[in-house]
Amino acid sequence: MDESLDELAELACSAGALVVERLVQSRPAPDAATLVGRGKVEELAGAALSGGVDVVVFDHDLSPTQQRNLESAIGCKVIDRTQLILDIFASRARTREGRLQVELAQLNYLRPRLAGHGVEMSRLGGGIGTRGPGETQLETDRRRIGKRIKKVEDDLEGVRAGRALHRKRRSAVPLATLALAGYTNAGKSTLFNRLADASVLTDARMFATLDPTVRPVTLPSRRRVLASDTVGFIRNLPTTLVRAFRATLEEAREAALVLHVVDISTASAEAHTTHVKKVLAEIGAAEIPQILVLNKMDRLPAGEGPAGGAGSEETVARRLLAGAGLTTDTRAVAISALTGEGIPRLLRVIDEALPLDPVVRASFRLPLGDGATLALLHQFGRVLEKQYSEQWCEVEAEIPESLQRRLAGSGLREG
Repeated sequence: MDESLDELAELACSAGALVVERLVQSRPAPDAATLVGRGKVEELAGAALSGGVDVVVFDHDLSPTQQRNLESAIGCKVIDRTQLILDIFASRARTREGRLQVELAQLNYLRPRLAGHGVEMSRLGGGIGTRGPGETQLETDRRRIGKRIKKVEDDLEGVRAGRALHRKRRSAVPLATLALAGYTNAGKSTLFNRLADASVLTDARMFATLDPTVRPVTLPSRRRVLASDTVGFIRNLPTTLVRAFRATLEEAREAALVLHVVDISTASAEAHTTHVKKVLAEIGAAEIPQILVLNKMDRLPAGEGPAGGAGSEETVARRLLAGAGLTTDTRAVAISALTGEGIPRLLRVIDEALPLDPVVRASFRLPLGDGATLALLHQFGRVLEKQYSEQWCEVEAEIPESLQRRLAGSGLREG
């Protein structure tokens, strides 16, 4: 409970709020009208009045009725955890894709709550046949939001199609992809900048990075791979956000390897690992090979093991893996993305874990006018033999397996 409230306070601070009071309610079941019960609502109202509070944030989803009743009783704005996260996302989105994804999540959150604004919509009469301007306005708003949701979903579908096209083009080049995933504020962007020599925004605030970035990384074997920085995860991540950010999260689902970044300086490392694993499962990325990156070693006191307790890197990794239900053969590397400690070893482990792109021998029958495919074979492979006929060009070449898969997926006929 304390950890969840600490996280809520950190979220509120990330949104620009100043936390002045915390209250906890324990009861057998939620109250249907106010969630917390009449007595606690009176206590909240008194605390809000004495502290000059502008907004009350609940660490629990509120129904439209509960939110309306609480605002009326407390006398100030009341929001829940989901609304707070949506507000943070709206302030951090920079690209068109990010703004579309946030808008879709906000509209899906707002639509069932329109009825809660009926207080301001007067009605001329009651009963059948006496529809007033209030209900008319409500229906108009619902219809307008429904149309906007459809438009945003269509735009995002275009984004997904564009991302799929980019991934298909990248698959022509024998470059594997890495996806950095982890709890928010675990240090993913700092690690990304360290690996790719990039300049992605790094901030101690939660959800500092929303828009995905892809950059090349050179491994010790001189192989080049592509690394993708993704949005941070959090406990009870709203399902509206998971759906809205599907286009972004697909970068993790399509990766050859996931770098699961964990902040080992916090006592909640095991819980954070479990939450990340849950979200990866929701987006269909649970089966992708992972490397557990134990970050922020520089924050641990000298002689103290990761996550605030004694133990070797392997011991801590086994505990985190067992707690999150991951396979015990998952590799783990302790690093400090800030100071660079452990980065060379991480690169070696990535090099070992990534499957090589073996060179295979293949034969193709190309139409005489298909010069693009022939140029691709010359660029990324070694053409051994060519034979021309009236309609076809028979080619035998040694090419990377990834290029062979891509050409086969495009419907090209192999000879």
